[in-house]
Amino acid sequence: METRRIAVTALLVPVACVLAAGAEWKPAEGPLMTRWAKDVSPGNVWPEYPRPQMVRKEWVNLNGLWDYAITGKDEGRPARWQGRILVPFCAESALSGVMKAVKPDQALWYHRAIARPALPEGHRLLLHFGAVDWHATVWVNGVKLGEHKGGYEPFTFDITKAAGTNRNAPDEIVMRVWDPTDKGFQPKGKQVLNPRGIMYTAVTGIWQTAWLETVPPAHITGLKITPDVDKGSVTVLAEVAGKADEVEVAVSGEKLGASGAELEFDGPVKATVAGAAGKPVTVRGFGKKLWTPDEPFLYGLTVTLKREGKEIDKVDSYFAMRKIGMRKDEAGVNRLFLNDELLFQYGPLDQGWWPDGLYTAPCDEALQHDIEVTKKLGMNMCRKHVKVEHARFYYWADRLGLLVWQDMASGSNKGEEGKANFEKELRAMIAAFRNHPSIVMWVPFNEGWGQHDTPRYVDLIKKLDPSRLVNNASGWTDRGVGDVRDVHKYPGPGTAPVEEDRAIVLGEFGGLGLQVEGHMWRKDKNWGYRSFKSKEELTKAYAGLLHRLHNLIGGGLAAAVYTQTSDVEIEVNGLMTYDRAMVKPDFERAAEAAKKLYLPPPVIKPLVPDSQKKAQTWRYTTEPPGDGWNKPDFDDSGWKEGPGGFGTKATPGAVVRTEWSGNEIWLRRRFELAEKPGEIQLRIHHDEDAEVFLNGVEAAKLGGYTADYLTVPIRPEALKALRKGGNTIAILCRQTGGGQYIDAGLVAIEPR
Repeated sequence: METRRIAVTALLVPVACVLAAGAEWKPAEGPLMTRWAKDVSPGNVWPEYPRPQMVRKEWVNLNGLWDYAITGKDEGRPARWQGRILVPFCAESALSGVMKAVKPDQALWYHRAIARPALPEGHRLLLHFGAVDWHATVWVNGVKLGEHKGGYEPFTFDITKAAGTNRNAPDEIVMRVWDPTDKGFQPKGKQVLNPRGIMYTAVTGIWQTAWLETVPPAHITGLKITPDVDKGSVTVLAEVAGKADEVEVAVSGEKLGASGAELEFDGPVKATVAGAAGKPVTVRGFGKKLWTPDEPFLYGLTVTLKREGKEIDKVDSYFAMRKIGMRKDEAGVNRLFLNDELLFQYGPLDQGWWPDGLYTAPCDEALQHDIEVTKKLGMNMCRKHVKVEHARFYYWADRLGLLVWQDMASGSNKGEEGKANFEKELRAMIAAFRNHPSIVMWVPFNEGWGQHDTPRYVDLIKKLDPSRLVNNASGWTDRGVGDVRDVHKYPGPGTAPVEEDRAIVLGEFGGLGLQVEGHMWRKDKNWGYRSFKSKEELTKAYAGLLHRLHNLIGGGLAAAVYTQTSDVEIEVNGLMTYDRAMVKPDFERAAEAAKKLYLPPPVIKPLVPDSQKKAQTWRYTTEPPGDGWNKPDFDDSGWKEGPGGFGTKATPGAVVRTEWSGNEIWLRRRFELAEKPGEIQLRIHHDEDAEVFLNGVEAAKLGGYTADYLTVPIRPEALKALRKGGNTIAILCRQTGGGQYIDAGLVAIEPR
């Protein structure tokens, strides 16, 4: 469904431009391009109305070719322009046609000439920018309108007085942008001047749509839409500039984003309700049609401003009846609930980067594509990672039914300047996107990146938006506040002990890597948290991770985030290649593995305890023991005896009771089985490669390392070798570098 089903079709006002024709523009030769790049041109670049939750009929799209120049930071307006840049793509991107770095000691200048749209008497002409990174200063016809600092939120200038002063000449818009990237004290996400590892190419300048809009003297400047599922109502507060007598709220009868019959209400509904301007207006009678990932039902909404009964301004919007919450399930474990129904949330870490547009997708269809693929892979959520997106991303998440955990872009915690910038942009993010039903959780901090005053920010977010959950910090630096405890485990999966007041979530795991020739940012030095050589290997490993993840749900895990949606620059651990040309694991098998996560989790009972909670005694040696060491009747009386686990104490997730720092260790342990359960799995924490034997038969051969204990299927031949009475488990663990650890046990898996 296009925006036009929610709003009136945008009518473009003719714009005269002094720039040359689009034929003179072409994209730069970037390292990698998406399939949509070939269709991008100055005449069709991002034509969609950019603010889908507050749409007006008439607007002027300013995307397209602008003049640009890169100068010294302290220089004035350039004497001449150096070329043309395609807005809304940043200067560093291939699709901008520039693909040049803008350094902290430089400024990026923009220039465009436009014909003035007709302006009725008393009306205002507004110049909007979806987002500009980072410090923007704007002039119209030489008149300085103001400045804006902030790389992720929309902002507006009233250009009424400055426009038209050129008389018979076109109006001129000039913008200066300064962005210190990682040399400054502003939220920047993953942008760095020297891209490496998990940090990517810097973004400078306009990276979302620029547009003009004509509004009456009294007009709507914003909407606060608050649905209440319990009361079956929606409350709308229209923020108004100028004087008006009345606001009228009308709910349309069109079903948006769901198939079937016409809109249904629970009982009689007054579909149009009026109230005083600037005051909340409530429409009651909803409740039957709730928004879920499976049926993302949206209600159309029209808000009209009136004076003495006459319409003076009108905007179209939409909303959904949905609520999110955290509370205990029947077993007393904290879980996440959507519309009072328990729902395990699973989805990718979504960086929101594109090889040809960097922060900006090549087109609206590309944004939609990422969400569609996420859904088809059996996921119901994504975590938008340290980046705030274009409003149309959230529109498509609303439309297609994808829950969103929204990170704040990470910034600096250095001094009062860094802290002030962070809080300002955090407030702006919530104000700009609070109406989107897809967003269910705010995440102010990722790990320890720029973290500061965490309890205060959790309280602040709850006051700004009490309708959503708050994740105080995703991974590593939990401060004990908020609605969830979030852990990171690579490759994982893993969890944390259940808590009395918060749900446990896995904010990052996975990161399985596969290089695909012809679809990489560069040919060498690419990486993933765990690398594979084929699609089949990757698929098997991915399905294995999700199988183990399902086992953790019964123990209290409420949600999980897999790294990641797509490859990004030198990271090759995406579910898709960076150019979105292919899904790397087998699509059907990956989707099937994900869908099993929503089935009741199994009950996991210790059968042969490991040493995570209580030490278990093993025989061990670090000298090659000779043939037959893994057999039940092997004589290990000459081996040492010690409590598990074995390794070095700095190893993540390790519970070391016996130090082991060599290259290899052999372990043996005898155990009794009163009877054989129906399903048995290995529970193991290994760093690095491990070979496990049951009664001399190979049960599992595991490469690489884990950062926590996890369950692993046992080969059928080894299961058959188990018997009532005495049995032997034997393990060989090899170490090459870094941390090291080995411990294991057996668990019984029972259906719930």
